[in-house]
Amino acid sequence: MVYHFHGETLTLDKAARSSSPGQFVQLSDGFTHYELAGPEGSTPVVLIHGFSVPYFIWDPTFTGLVAAGFRVLRYDLFGRGYSDRPDVVYNQALYERQLLDLVNALDLGTNIDLVGLSMGGAIAVGFTAQHPDRVRRLAMLGPAGFPLPKSLGVRLVRLPHLGEWLFDLLTEKLIVAGLAKDFYVRDKLPEFQEQYRVQMQYRGFRRALLSTLRHGPINTMADAYRRVGQQDRPTLLIWGRYDQTVPFIINEQVRAAIPHIEFHPIENAGHIAHYERPDVVNPMLINFLSRSEKREGK
Repeated sequence: MVYHFHGETLTLDKAARSSSPGQFVQLSDGFTHYELAGPEGSTPVVLIHGFSVPYFIWDPTFTGLVAAGFRVLRYDLFGRGYSDRPDVVYNQALYERQLLDLVNALDLGTNIDLVGLSMGGAIAVGFTAQHPDRVRRLAMLGPAGFPLPKSLGVRLVRLPHLGEWLFDLLTEKLIVAGLAKDFYVRDKLPEFQEQYRVQMQYRGFRRALLSTLRHGPINTMADAYRRVGQQDRPTLLIWGRYDQTVPFIINEQVRAAIPHIEFHPIENAGHIAHYERPDVVNPMLINFLSRSEKREGK
């Protein structure tokens, strides 16, 4: 049975894409929305957003890295932003395939640097574990992938049929209002929520999020972290001290899985430390991405 979610009145078709910002490329699972900027000739930096906020979450990072002279790619995961919402299972395999298809379609070469936020961190870890020869450096910000406490609402929406109805009914409360806990200081929240709601008009958005909750790489990537920990690759971990979405204490599990990781806690920041504190996080990323190939201490 196909569930028709309320408020999804628009279709991401050719007309919608022609009036949208950014660029589009056809991949094996549909069109992907992206932005690519900065001078050619250096290792491309690929920014992967998290569970539901599309690529505008990277605004201060994208601008800062391009200004620093990097070639930077950001894109919307399938089901988010202006990327297609294919009727498929939204799991790690889909997100890894999208990333691999995208870097190949844009001819970015065989080596990339990955920067992943939240679930995007889990995607980046999984991709690095599967394609170690394609990733030069890996940076993660408040990454998901280890088991998290599940609220009653999340447990219920994972149930077949009942989940669709509840998710439709509670999207505003569970998702949009829930964005508040990503922030330490919430002065930017109203504008952030307004930008977020744009993607909610397009059919398939809630179906994609619900499928990701049921099948995605949110709680199940511990083995991939350990595999990356066995690789000799420069790896950076940044975490907001007051993260309520992926609790700060999870950093201990990430660091245990990847013993050589470089770790920076960010004071006065929540889940999206790069968005709240670009003055602190951007220099860390620029420094990390600018270093020579040889990892310190090796």
